[in-house]
Amino acid sequence: MTAAALPLPALHASHAGCWLRDGSGQTRASGKGEAIMAAADTPLLLLNAPLVATRLGYPDLSGLDLLELFAFIHPARFVVPSPKGLAHALGLEEPAGDDGVPVLIQQAAEALLSTCEAPDWAEREGAWSALQNLIRLRWPWAPLVGARLAQPASAERWLFARLPEWEEAPERPQPAQVALDPVAVLTRLRQLTGEDAEDRPTQQAYAIEAAQAFAPRQREGQPHLLLAQAGTGIGKTLGYLAPASLWAEQSGGTVWVSTFTKALQRQLRRESARAWPGRRADGSQPVVVRKGRENYLCLLNLEDALQGGFSGRAAVLAQLVARWAAYSQDGDMIGGDLPGWLGTLFRQRGIKALTDQRGECVYAGCPHYRKCFIERASRASAQADLVIANHALVMVGAARGRDHAQRPARIVFDEGHHVFEAADSTFAAALTGAETIELRRWVIGPERGAKGRRRGLSARLADVASYDEAGGKAIAAARHAAEALPGDGWLQRLHDGTPSGPLEQLMGAVRALVLARDESGGQEAGYGLETEAAQLDGPFVELTGAAQAALAELRAPLLRLGVRLEALLAEPPDWLDGPGRARIEGARHSLAWRIDLIAAWEALLARLGGPADPEFVDWLALERSEAREFDVGIHRRWLDPMKPFAQVVLEPAHGVMVTSATLKDGNQWDGVVARSGAPHLALAPRLSSFASPFDYAAQSAVLIVTDVPKGDMAALAGAYARLVEAAQGGALGLFTAIRRLRAVHGRIADRLARAGLPLYAQHVDPIDTGTLVDIFRDDPRASLLGTDALRDGVDVPGHSLRLVVMEQVPWPKPSILHRARRLAGGGGAYDDSIIRARLAQAFGRLIRSRADHGHFVVLSAAFPSRLLNAFPPGTPVTRLTLEEALQHVASGAFGAPVHGAIHP
Repeated sequence: MTAAALPLPALHASHAGCWLRDGSGQTRASGKGEAIMAAADTPLLLLNAPLVATRLGYPDLSGLDLLELFAFIHPARFVVPSPKGLAHALGLEEPAGDDGVPVLIQQAAEALLSTCEAPDWAEREGAWSALQNLIRLRWPWAPLVGARLAQPASAERWLFARLPEWEEAPERPQPAQVALDPVAVLTRLRQLTGEDAEDRPTQQAYAIEAAQAFAPRQREGQPHLLLAQAGTGIGKTLGYLAPASLWAEQSGGTVWVSTFTKALQRQLRRESARAWPGRRADGSQPVVVRKGRENYLCLLNLEDALQGGFSGRAAVLAQLVARWAAYSQDGDMIGGDLPGWLGTLFRQRGIKALTDQRGECVYAGCPHYRKCFIERASRASAQADLVIANHALVMVGAARGRDHAQRPARIVFDEGHHVFEAADSTFAAALTGAETIELRRWVIGPERGAKGRRRGLSARLADVASYDEAGGKAIAAARHAAEALPGDGWLQRLHDGTPSGPLEQLMGAVRALVLARDESGGQEAGYGLETEAAQLDGPFVELTGAAQAALAELRAPLLRLGVRLEALLAEPPDWLDGPGRARIEGARHSLAWRIDLIAAWEALLARLGGPADPEFVDWLALERSEAREFDVGIHRRWLDPMKPFAQVVLEPAHGVMVTSATLKDGNQWDGVVARSGAPHLALAPRLSSFASPFDYAAQSAVLIVTDVPKGDMAALAGAYARLVEAAQGGALGLFTAIRRLRAVHGRIADRLARAGLPLYAQHVDPIDTGTLVDIFRDDPRASLLGTDALRDGVDVPGHSLRLVVMEQVPWPKPSILHRARRLAGGGGAYDDSIIRARLAQAFGRLIRSRADHGHFVVLSAAFPSRLLNAFPPGTPVTRLTLEEALQHVASGAFGAPVHGAIHP
């Protein structure tokens, strides 16, 4: 039976062409010009308007986007934003080809609108109230929804009245000291995998090893440290969740599992359901996912947006986010149950503005404090058995968490090959224009009629200023000193040569020096530039001294204010109630963070012009994107960021496990131990390695193509197109430069689409990376191009990923920081270890289960043989021509050696 269709015209555009369907049910192919004219004349039904606009080359396209309607009808419900994904979500027949998409769009529109009339519509509450606001905002779908949605018999509760409040809970006692029995660990593992599951000796051995990290600590500052390489397919996640859940049960303590990617966080949330119920008997959560504050919806920002802070399309977005907030599991806007595509529908306007990006939270001073998603997650994690977080949050929490008792003491770092990278970012210092203007806004608040709810120190602590004279004077002094920081329009003033204030003058000098030392000859016009913070002349050093003095002048009153806040808490006045105390505690924490930040900037400036500190690497940078300058500044990184990691994260911990499928460099442990932080605490970590159970010789083949000339863009694009055609899609293409990615995509996308092989690309399609991966995973004939960094963000088991193509050997970017570490780390051997790790991680995307098969292709005429041990033992590696590679890929042969076979 054919599904009912909404009789409105629909448009579909892909790289293969455009198709229009009128309200009477006639579908025809059209040219881009005709499609644009039709869209300009009348609102058309569309699926993913920004993507259609990109395909048409018409950025002003607007219409009735089904994704917006889906977000209204089914907030917080997952859907892949493609014709196939929409069909599956709504139970409709999948279109056979592009020409069948317009009728699907009409059917999907009717199905969604019909839901409004269904008595069992699960997300009905709040829809009527939201619709009335959307009618006022002239949302294109509003008249159509209004015709189907009946007014409820009683008034609907406002969003902020519907959200539940979190409750205080007593502090958990210190965990009991328990030693896990190996037999009990294996019994728990069997319970998690299922009694009928096959015995996996490697997984069992891994679980027993993981249990060692939970043994009682014997010496202060000397945690149990386990470094465990676990090949893909051994069941690593359940392998460490078995001892973790057993220890949490017996000790009453909390285990933190830290990941680098959101994909693994989602997997952990699913897998943890085998060990813990969704809720305990008292309603609390045994498993909590924690992310940084900037990931969660800020209810105060949302209220401001709903009450006029947003206008135009951004105001429509705010209404849809409010619909989502009422049904969201945890308020996570970045990687949670807010559709990743929702922000791109509105060109990303507003998503970040609805989160706490600037550390401006007023804590208990907020009217929504007791309903706050961030506070709920924080409190839930204090009572949880398992906290799932990311590397950066674990490190930041350890470095400056408000509650020392809640800092992680038993940690599993999964995707452990990224711990060094995360530590590098966490413990960095950057004195930039963007950072300093945010500090100015935090201190001063809105200036010259700026809109929004941002408030400065004097507004956030008005009661303190009125009660405590010294505190009030400190706030006033800080506000005055903050005027020396860069203000709105600072970048334009730098361009015009009219910087204002000592910090802007320094940024102007940094920009001028970086440009003066640039040796690219204009070849890097679209990319950032950098130069060493060395050989600085007298005038530059004088500017650093003036900037340092201005920062010191700001830090001093902030320190005095911190002292006054401590005094208020020690001897509270009568008017300071519990919420007020919590607000001042939050302000004190936020203040301490910024005092430390300013002190780090002062230390950075004090070094310039003097002798180099061998523990740090400093440089000056001009940040650019698409030939547009967006920041200027001075950067400092630890030469070995594992030193602060060891002091801040490892030393206070009792047990830490670092695990990954690509932890080791070949068979060598030396580099792993050095990059674990263990040497800085004189620790001897426990080392374990478990091989993958996969038969790589039968399931995969590495093909090194030797006849695609380097620098020949036509040949590179042709090779990619022919390889995708040979595999009939299912290809992941990895590039080391965005410029080449775009050039290849532009040359081959239309050709592949006409063959029924859709091609998507990072930095081309207006879709966030997570959604691109969802679309790729959902369609076995689709292919995806991305930068080399995408190798860690793709988890696509099965037939949807059967070919990985790397455009060249992933050499490290020759930055100033890399040069310093290369010099300290052994020169070429340091480079090789990085490349082998990248190759191993990329190869790991290909084979995710025993049923997977695939080819790994590198387009490199001179692939160094010393890098071949990046691939698992037994993997067939062959050097061959493109024609031979095409035959190999098209035949689906794996492990069959061809002419030129070599062995790693």
